[in-house]
Amino acid sequence: MSRPRSLTGRPVVITGAASGIGRALATRLSRLGSPVALADVDEDGLKATAAALHGRVLTRVLDVRDAEDQLKFAAEVKDWLAAPLAAVFNNAGVAVTSTVLDAVIEDDDWLHDINFRGVVHGTRAFLPILVEQGEGAIVNTSSVFGLLGMPNQSAYCAAKFAVRGFTESLRQELQGSAVRAITVHPGGITTNIARNARLRRDPTGLGRSREEMAAQFEAMTMTSPDKAAAIIHAGVDRGKARILVGPDAYLFDALARITPTHYNAVLSRVMKRPRRTEAVR
Repeated sequence: MSRPRSLTGRPVVITGAASGIGRALATRLSRLGSPVALADVDEDGLKATAAALHGRVLTRVLDVRDAEDQLKFAAEVKDWLAAPLAAVFNNAGVAVTSTVLDAVIEDDDWLHDINFRGVVHGTRAFLPILVEQGEGAIVNTSSVFGLLGMPNQSAYCAAKFAVRGFTESLRQELQGSAVRAITVHPGGITTNIARNARLRRDPTGLGRSREEMAAQFEAMTMTSPDKAAAIIHAGVDRGKARILVGPDAYLFDALARITPTHYNAVLSRVMKRPRRTEAVR
């Protein structure tokens, strides 16, 4: 199969564009000449992302949990397009930290509605456009926590495993067409996801504050949002079906294959060592 056309200079849609990987993707692709349609529930963050771009931009305040509004956004994008849509990045995501024993159903439902159903709604809204034009990519953000189950992350892992299964199923349905379904598995990325997570109490029983837990997470991250955006862009351009982001993602992937039931002992040792954010190359 021939390599697909590059994203560079071609229109893309990005949800979760107000910060983190979404903002980095928007900045990178806009700088390379791509018109970008950006969506996020955070209006102020979305405006800040758009203000930093110099190319053609469409912005939409959007709660990805709303299937009908996702369809309306897709219709707006279709009218806005001046060329075929190259890719849709279903990237919006949130976090919840809790043991299964102490889980609050409202918190879990909030996460599942955004991290999984938001991806499903976005895929269903934009897939008809890609199928009609006969090309393009659905790029769904899972996680390394969609490769391995982690303690105190049951809701997050469940949603990210679901994104992986949903996208891999879609990939098989699209066999023989020029429309692709791609799963992205980021490792630790230096974003605000830990600071914005829903947290009722320290699940380890150590009494750490939200700030302390977020700082510990950030100390272990290995990849900056800009570096993550570069890896994702390159992976889509190379025709990859699954994109691992960061050295920790490769570790998680290897452990899932080598020791699928005893990986936590290895990770517990590795994750105790602080990491610095990678420089962008």
